[in-house]
Amino acid sequence: MLPLYTFPLGGNNGNMEQSTKVGTAEMIGHLKTLHKDRSKNVFVRLSLITMVLLIGYSWSLGDLLNLSNSFTTRGENIERFFGELQPYELRGESFSMHSYLSWSKAILAEKGSQALQVTLAISVAAIVLSGISGNLLAIPAARNFMSGFNRSQSHLGGMFLAGAIRLLLIFLRAIPEYVWAFLFISLLGPSAWPLVLALALHNCGVIGKLSAEVIEDLPEEPQTSLSSIGASRLQIMLAAVLPVVLPRCLLFFFYRWETCVREATVLGMLGIVSLGFWIQDARARNFYDEMVFFILLGAFLVIIGDMVSTLVRAYVRRIS
Repeated sequence: MLPLYTFPLGGNNGNMEQSTKVGTAEMIGHLKTLHKDRSKNVFVRLSLITMVLLIGYSWSLGDLLNLSNSFTTRGENIERFFGELQPYELRGESFSMHSYLSWSKAILAEKGSQALQVTLAISVAAIVLSGISGNLLAIPAARNFMSGFNRSQSHLGGMFLAGAIRLLLIFLRAIPEYVWAFLFISLLGPSAWPLVLALALHNCGVIGKLSAEVIEDLPEEPQTSLSSIGASRLQIMLAAVLPVVLPRCLLFFFYRWETCVREATVLGMLGIVSLGFWIQDARARNFYDEMVFFILLGAFLVIIGDMVSTLVRAYVRRIS
């Protein structure tokens, strides 16, 4: 802890200035002593050195260092890309906000509105399924909740169940959404539901794992006290666990919903008419103006979701 330096409020200005300098010098000296006596972790330093060496080695293997040739050979493509960001119908015209808004409205009415609704529907259905299933699985996956709230006791059945559910959650999140989507499209055919199930399964594993970790990090005293007076597991969950973990679980829920929006956009490239489908279609036809427009629609959807998340979590904190 740094020493507390106090200076006189009255008296000679010269003495005050001198005492201030002395106090500052002593504080700097104390900070230098703390810096010199700090704990030095050799493992962390070796890890940083190894990481720097590996980065340098990986750069030396590829063509990453040849930046000048990369920019010169791709300069024309970059220039063409930015040139084609301007809508084809508006090229050669002077900038007009009304013209750009009219073009955006036409694209939105023709393709964007339906794609936006499908992407939103896929992401909402997926996060609702994964949120319900993930949080239900998080309760038995929490080892402290299944061990009887007492470290001195050993409940092999509960610990075995918690371990089995944790393995299930690891399996669900270990398989990428894209792979799940391929499997379900093969089983169910091309529709929106394979994407919903793919996102729901993967995010069920993620939400279940994160929520279980939050439950395990809770202080044990409230749960132990309720258990000692005969409260059931359901009563302990409702009284001592749920009110504490709810804000954090909502944070995970909305964060994974934003991820579902992004992944639903990407998975649309498999042929489902969402934002990803039209992004892929515009890219295939080199319509970069439309491609960027649909990308911005996806970003707009995520921004709206973040605003809703902030409002809901603020409301929960206010009433809890």
